[in-house]
Amino acid sequence: MLSYRHAFHAGNFADVLKHSVLTLVLDYMTRKEKGFHYIDSHSGAGMYQLEDEYAQKTGEYKEGIAKLINESNIPESLQPYIDLIKALNPTSENDDKNDLTLYPGSPGIAKRFMRRQDSTHLFELHPTDIEHLNDFCYRWKKVFVKQSDGYQGVLGLVPPPSRRGVVLIDPPYELKEDYNKAVKTIIKAYAKFATGTYILWYPVVKRALVEQMSYTFSKSAVKNVLQVEFCLENDTDEYGMTGTGLFIVNPPWQLAEQLDEILPFMKSKLGSDNTHYTVKQLIAE
Repeated sequence: MLSYRHAFHAGNFADVLKHSVLTLVLDYMTRKEKGFHYIDSHSGAGMYQLEDEYAQKTGEYKEGIAKLINESNIPESLQPYIDLIKALNPTSENDDKNDLTLYPGSPGIAKRFMRRQDSTHLFELHPTDIEHLNDFCYRWKKVFVKQSDGYQGVLGLVPPPSRRGVVLIDPPYELKEDYNKAVKTIIKAYAKFATGTYILWYPVVKRALVEQMSYTFSKSAVKNVLQVEFCLENDTDEYGMTGTGLFIVNPPWQLAEQLDEILPFMKSKLGSDNTHYTVKQLIAE
């Protein structure tokens, strides 16, 4: 199935969590001079126009990044992500506020951090998105774009020569098998490259599927797994995504504390009385 288009969801509350974490992880990686690999299993289009028909049809970004970009009291841990979004969107001549027209996908986030010594590997299967992704990556040096299966792509690239790497697995979850397949891919990759940082995004649609992911991790050889979740509403059996979460293997040492600063702010600006969040060490180091 290749019907999923992230353009409908770009900049929503799930992106705010996922991309703020990705920004912090990549910032941490660039503190050392030695190069690293960034590997993205489901890259999407790279950059999204929020004024196009897809984003406007759902308007999800209006309940996400649009509520944050012009806030004056951004927490320090969230500021790098907000600054990145602001850099893509010019300020208005009338009120000195940022007019939100562009939102980066994960490749767009990565592009702001990657240096000459770093290497970027992007995978995408959707025929339209791969065209957009190739256009986005034009003149980007040391980026490799492939229209192929991202799960296999990850396994084929670890361990990287530098022994330093960040892997983002962000499937559309069109198929229920993706929940198990994504976790199994990280377990297999970890067996080859145990020191890499792995970020696995998931939607909260059915709690049982998330619990199965946690259980599979807990029964594996993977160590040092942080789980973060941000839910707008309580779990429900009705159709729809009520929340979003990340499993982060080998997170930067200060990430849990940074999330303790980010998540209350997200709740105050994006949430309601039912909104709740958790940050927990799922598996010890």
